[in-house]
Amino acid sequence: MKFKFLIVIALSLGFIVSGFSQKNASPYDFGKMWTFENPPKEWLKTAYGMDVKDEWFDYVRKSSLRFATWCSASFISENGLIMTNHHCSRDVVVALQKEGENFDKQGFYAATLADERRAEGLFVEQMIQAADITILVKDRTKNAKDDADEQKLRKTALEEIEKMYKEKPEWKGLRTQVVTFYSGGKFSIYGYKKYDDIRLVWIPELDLGFFGGDPDNFTYPRYNLDVTFWRAYDENGQPLNTSANYLKFNKNGAGDGEPVFVVGNPGRTERYRTVSQLTYDRDYRYPMQYNFLKSRNERMMKKYYDIKDDPARQLEAQELLNDAFGLANSMKAIGGIAKGLRDPELFGRKAEMENYIRSKSPGVTYWDDLAKHYEVLNPHGWVMVDLQPSPYRGKICTLMHDLVNYQDMVQSGGAADKKEKLKMTITEKAKALNDPEEIELFKIWMHEVSADIYPGDLTLQNVMGKRKNVDEYIKHLLKETDFKEEKKVAKFFEKEDKIAKNDDELMKAARIFTARYKEATTAFQSTGPARQALEAKIANQAFKVYGDKLPPDATFTLRISDGVIKGYDYNGTTAPTTTTYFGMYDRFYANKMEFPWSLPEKWQNPNMELLKAPLNTVSTNDIIGGNSGSPLINQNKEAVGLIFDGNIESLPGNFIFDERVNRTVSVHAGGIYAALKHIYKADRIVAEIDSK
Repeated sequence: MKFKFLIVIALSLGFIVSGFSQKNASPYDFGKMWTFENPPKEWLKTAYGMDVKDEWFDYVRKSSLRFATWCSASFISENGLIMTNHHCSRDVVVALQKEGENFDKQGFYAATLADERRAEGLFVEQMIQAADITILVKDRTKNAKDDADEQKLRKTALEEIEKMYKEKPEWKGLRTQVVTFYSGGKFSIYGYKKYDDIRLVWIPELDLGFFGGDPDNFTYPRYNLDVTFWRAYDENGQPLNTSANYLKFNKNGAGDGEPVFVVGNPGRTERYRTVSQLTYDRDYRYPMQYNFLKSRNERMMKKYYDIKDDPARQLEAQELLNDAFGLANSMKAIGGIAKGLRDPELFGRKAEMENYIRSKSPGVTYWDDLAKHYEVLNPHGWVMVDLQPSPYRGKICTLMHDLVNYQDMVQSGGAADKKEKLKMTITEKAKALNDPEEIELFKIWMHEVSADIYPGDLTLQNVMGKRKNVDEYIKHLLKETDFKEEKKVAKFFEKEDKIAKNDDELMKAARIFTARYKEATTAFQSTGPARQALEAKIANQAFKVYGDKLPPDATFTLRISDGVIKGYDYNGTTAPTTTTYFGMYDRFYANKMEFPWSLPEKWQNPNMELLKAPLNTVSTNDIIGGNSGSPLINQNKEAVGLIFDGNIESLPGNFIFDERVNRTVSVHAGGIYAALKHIYKADRIVAEIDSK
C-alpha cells in the first residue's frame, strides 16, 4: 500500500523515470528546498492533502528571518521576540558580558525589558517581497550571439531589472538581492527589511546549548537545548510590533507522521555537480580539507585544556573553545560528505541520474567536456588545499608567501609604502622560526603536504633536497636559515638587488612552494569561465528535463522544506521520534557528569514535570548549513520546534538528499517551554509565548 502511494505521488508530478526505484536515482536526490516564488502547491496537496494558498506562504515567509549572515531565525510573539540557536548566538553574546559574567557558565536571562542587552552590529532581515524575474531576463538575452554575449547581456539585464524593482512603491527602502537558480535556468529578486536593534533576552549555559559536545554532534537520539531568544526593537527603541507575522508557539509540538515544514536559509548545496566534479571532491577536495581541520582542532583543544582552569585566561579559553567547536563542526560535516562520496550506492545514484539526463540530451557533450578539464586539474588538487596561505597553517607558511611577494615587488618596482608594510609583516612573522608553537604548526603543515602530494609530483622532493624525510628537513631548515636572527632579517632588506639570488633555505623553499601554488591557481582560474559555462549548460539540461519541479541548489536565501515527524532505524534498533529530559540526565550520569555531558548546578535537581518533557525531535525535512535557527512549523503556522542539526546520515546532503535516512534534528517546543518554566523561572517569557 505504501509503495502504491509513492507511485501515485510520483506519477502526479511526472517523476517516474524508467529504471528508477526507491534505492536508485530519484529526482528527489536534488532535495526539497523549495523557493517561495515557486512553492510546491501541487506536491503539498498530493502528499499531505493540504490546499495551501498564497496567504499561507506569505505569512510564514514574513514570520521567518535571516539571522545576521550565518543563520536563520523567526518571530515567535507579537512583540518582536526572536528564536534562533545557541550556536548561532554563542560568539555574539561574548561582547555583552559584564565584568564577572560568563554566559557559557551562567547563562543569561533578562528578567525585565530593561535588562535586555543590545548587540551592536547584530541584525536580522525579513523577506518582504519575492518575485520570479525569469521571463524578463530571458527576453533581454534571447538575441545573444554566443555564451560570452549572453553573459554580458544577462549582467546588464539583471542590473536594469533590479533598478526597476527598487523604484516600485512596494519595494521602496528594501535591500534587494538578485539570485540565479539552475545556473541560469531561472532568476528571482528578493526584497529584505533590516532590523538592527537586536537585544538578548535569554541564552542557556553552554552545558545545555552544546550538551554532548562534538561526540554527540550530528547524532540522534540527542539531548540538546540549542536555543537563544532575542528581541527586535523599532526605531523608537520599543519592542517591534510583529502581530501581523509571527509563529505562535505550540509547546505540544508535532506527533508521529504529522507534516512539518522548515522555513529558513540553507547555505549551499552542490547537488547539480557532475560525476567528474564529484570524483574530484571525493579524491582530493574533502579528504584533504578534513585532515587539515582535524589536526588544527586537536591542537586547539589541547591549548584549551591547558588554560581552561586559569582564572586570568577565562576569556581566551572561551574564545578557543568557540573556535574549536567551529572547527569540529566543519570537520564532522566534511567527513560526512567525504564518506557519502565513497558510498557506492549514493555515488551510483548520482551517476545514474546524470546518465538519464544525458540520454535526454542527444548530441550534447557538456559532461565529457567538463571531465576533460578535471583530468588536467586533478594533479593540482592537493596544491589548492595544502599550499594555500592560511593563518591556520601558521606564520611560517604565510611567511614563505610574503617573502616571494616582496621579491616580486622589488623586481617590479612596487610602491614604497606597500613594500614597507610588507617588510614589517615579514620582520614580525620571522619571529615564528623561534616560536615552539609556530614550529609545531609548521611540522603539521609539512606532514600534510607529504601525505597529500600527487603521485609523481616532485615539489616536496625539490624543497627537501637530500633530506630523507620531513622531520629531517625541518631540523635542517631551522638550523640553517638566517631568518631566525633579527639582524640578518634586516640585512635581507638592505640588499634588495641580491634578493632574487638569495639562496637561504627558507627562500628556496618559498620560491618552490609559491611557484607551484601559482601554477595550480592559474590552472583553476584560467579554466574557470569555461567550466562555469559548462556547469550552466549542464544545469540547464536538468532543468529542461524536469523543469521547476526540481528545487534549485541552496543559496542562503529563504526556502521552505516539507517533511514529516518520523524516526528511523539505526544501530540495530529504532530511533524514537522524540527524546525527553530523562535521556539527558541518563547521559549526564552515564558519562560521569563530565564535560561535554556536564550540567550546571541549578539543573541537577529536576522535578518530574521537567524530566517527562520532550527535548529533541526528528523529521524528514531537507536542511543544510544556514538552516540553523530555522523554525519547525506545522500546518497551522505554529512553531513546534527549532532546527539545530541533522543526523550523521544527513551529511552527504551537500551533494544528494536521501529521505530514507536523512533526518533533521530539532529542539522540541515543549523542551524549550519546560526549561523556561522549571529551570530559569522566566515567567514573563513563558507568558509571552503562551500569548497571555
